[in-house]
Amino acid sequence: MTRLSGSGDDQASGPGDDPLSLALEIADAADGLANLWSVAAQGASLRLSPHQLRALRIMESEPGLNLTALAEGMEIGLPTASRLCDRLEAAGLLERELHPQKRREVRLNLTGHGRQVLGEVASRRSRALAAVLAAMESADRDALRRGMRAFLAAQDRAS
Repeated sequence: MTRLSGSGDDQASGPGDDPLSLALEIADAADGLANLWSVAAQGASLRLSPHQLRALRIMESEPGLNLTALAEGMEIGLPTASRLCDRLEAAGLLERELHPQKRREVRLNLTGHGRQVLGEVASRRSRALAAVLAAMESADRDALRRGMRAFLAAQDRAS
């Protein structure tokens, strides 16, 4: 069970440096961040599921990928990916085009509207996160920054 109440005063049970206790506290904070992320995204002009947003983000990072690559990137089956693309295309967020050299392959690309929606979601998420960070003491924000940098560095070393 996690032990953060949001006040910053709670302590993990057991030694303060115990990785498992700290992991539980971080899991609590990650749940809070995931909720903030989801709520901010749902406030966008076009409400998309987390699954749809993830597909759009993948297509944004890999323009022109095919359906198989999208399905693999999302770890879903081809029929599911195809139906997902049907819905995104119907919403005007993606377009399919034939590959110029491979007649049987279809490329997936975001439309201008798709990029606009992703930009709006990213902006809403950033503003929501900034509001929470603004409510923190400056020293706590600095500690969080240092901690996140150390976490990412350790993650890089571990992988």
